[in-house]
Amino acid sequence: MFNRLRKKPMTEEDTPVNKPSTARLNLFFFAAFVIFSILIFRLAFVQFVEGPELTYMETSRNTKDIPLAPVRGPIYDATGEVALAYSEPVQSLYVLLYEDYRNDERRQEAEELAHDLAAVFKQFNPGDKEQPDAEEIIKRLDLDYQKTFGYVPRLVKSDLSTKEIAFFMEKKAEYPGVMVLEENIRKYDPDGVAVQIVGYTREFKRAPDSIAKYKAIREGASNQRDPGLVYHEEEKVGFDGLELQYQEELRGRSGYQSIDIDARNLPDGTMLQTPPEKGYSLVSTINKEIQMAAQEAITDELRRLPKAITGYAVAMEVDTGNVVAMASMPDYDPNDWDYNKIKFVFRNGTTESFPPNDAKPSHAESVVLLGSVIKPLSVLIGLKEGLFTAGQTYHDQGYAILGKDGRQVRNSHSAYNGSITARRAIEKSSNAFMIDMVGKRLLNKYGSTKGVKVWDEHMKDFGLGVSTGIDLPKEYLGTLEYNNDETESALTRLAFASFGQQAKYTTMQLAQYTTMLANKGKRMEPHLVKEIRDADGNVVKEIKPKVLNEVDFADAHWNEVHKGMVTKVSSFDGFPYDYARKTGTSEQGTGPNKKENGVFIAFAPRDNPKLAVAVVVPEGGFGSVSASPIARKIFDAYDEVYGLDGTPKGKKDEAKDKE
Repeated sequence: MFNRLRKKPMTEEDTPVNKPSTARLNLFFFAAFVIFSILIFRLAFVQFVEGPELTYMETSRNTKDIPLAPVRGPIYDATGEVALAYSEPVQSLYVLLYEDYRNDERRQEAEELAHDLAAVFKQFNPGDKEQPDAEEIIKRLDLDYQKTFGYVPRLVKSDLSTKEIAFFMEKKAEYPGVMVLEENIRKYDPDGVAVQIVGYTREFKRAPDSIAKYKAIREGASNQRDPGLVYHEEEKVGFDGLELQYQEELRGRSGYQSIDIDARNLPDGTMLQTPPEKGYSLVSTINKEIQMAAQEAITDELRRLPKAITGYAVAMEVDTGNVVAMASMPDYDPNDWDYNKIKFVFRNGTTESFPPNDAKPSHAESVVLLGSVIKPLSVLIGLKEGLFTAGQTYHDQGYAILGKDGRQVRNSHSAYNGSITARRAIEKSSNAFMIDMVGKRLLNKYGSTKGVKVWDEHMKDFGLGVSTGIDLPKEYLGTLEYNNDETESALTRLAFASFGQQAKYTTMQLAQYTTMLANKGKRMEPHLVKEIRDADGNVVKEIKPKVLNEVDFADAHWNEVHKGMVTKVSSFDGFPYDYARKTGTSEQGTGPNKKENGVFIAFAPRDNPKLAVAVVVPEGGFGSVSASPIARKIFDAYDEVYGLDGTPKGKKDEAKDKE
């Protein structure tokens, strides 16, 4: 049985042949090709793309670059000679930790060093309680590495005296790890010139995320491979004004110390130092003499006025857009920076709004309703839109009637002006004319929605409610109540907007608008910087005049408006030039909370304008009383320095004295 079940032995002929199919072979070779292709591509990627990165990582494991703060460039006034902000070199004492001081024995050595250093400071500064004692020095040494790595030098004391510098340089061998390094501190003109424009600096570590450029620097820090662009936490950076706006230009490049480190993150070997590079300098358009005249004029008026506590003024050249003065008072001392003391004045009120605080009446609103200074533009709009003609008369009975309920809106002092033209309406500041001839007729022509829209478009064409283009951060664009107040009808909004009671704008916007009145329709971009220079004084960039947009109004319409800008202003008695001007008094609130804000605009000379000036004095009362004297002093100062007729009067006086 077993024999019958035994299989017959297989012969060579019976052996099966397993020949792979062509498809399987092709699949095998294709897979092999793909695998080798991926390997070759990956090797190439590692060599050519990731190679530099891997090389850097390999070297950086043993060598670290410690940033040294760059030398910040200066900011000059328009003469290029007066430094409004500058960096002053100081010598600082640093200690580099070569050992791990976290054990008791080593820590005792570090504490002995701290006591020695404290004794030296006391020796050269007897009786000075501001000198760091041993306990404070131990804290600054950060022996537990809670704040930074071991290889980063610890700042022990800034602004060493000459004797301290000489001592540590002479005793260098006795104090291993102690280094005297040159740093810079930021200083500002002691006269306090345009401090809200210039701005201030603070440590980079304090920069809030609301400053986008610093947030981006922090987020990209780990990928920054250029040591010159690395920001140190203690480095001073711009926080406001030109210091912030031109941070990249002013900063320069960080220096750095390259040092070998061991596995404990402690120094191991020699230290090589690459010095910082000085940043570019800015030549501003602000002339110190004119700026100081503006600041002093505002301060004088604030002393005289019973309710006013703040004042703002902007003086802008008509042809160039250069801002020669931009005053915001009261101001502060950037050399003595205390946020609690200056938090309500450290920003420039001509660019950013500060809401009123009835609980603290010492903090007034910085952006106010314009009042009658809008009337030249209202008339231009009326003429442009064909709402009336230049020669058409209007009977001004002292008030206009709004709505079916017979609500009356009166002129200032209920003044009865009789039969007046558009030109006379500007001169007499007729609210009634603006309501009946501009506000109502614009509504009748376009309807509610479009009527408000057309008004808004005209305002923005003149820079009111949009960015002026000023080279300052955080510009405030205004409060457009005619767009936002849905509780009032379109009639009421247009009627009140026509005489300056439905929108709040900055003094900078007001100055740009005045410049457009002067040059007949060119919206010039205002500039606070006219040149950027390198460390050798070479001009690397010149800021040239720029027209942002133009409006198309008939020349006859411009002339009609200019002729109407002749309101009597006693503070300009004896002014040697014919000039165009408009006073304004805007009202906010009612009853006991009613506030009257003084506003004034002007340009001179009338026929060949050189300078436009806008002044706002919140709660100053009539603009002719509170704001116009400030403008007069600014015009006089400009005439002395540059000459409203092209000839500086100061140079004329000097020539007479020599004779």
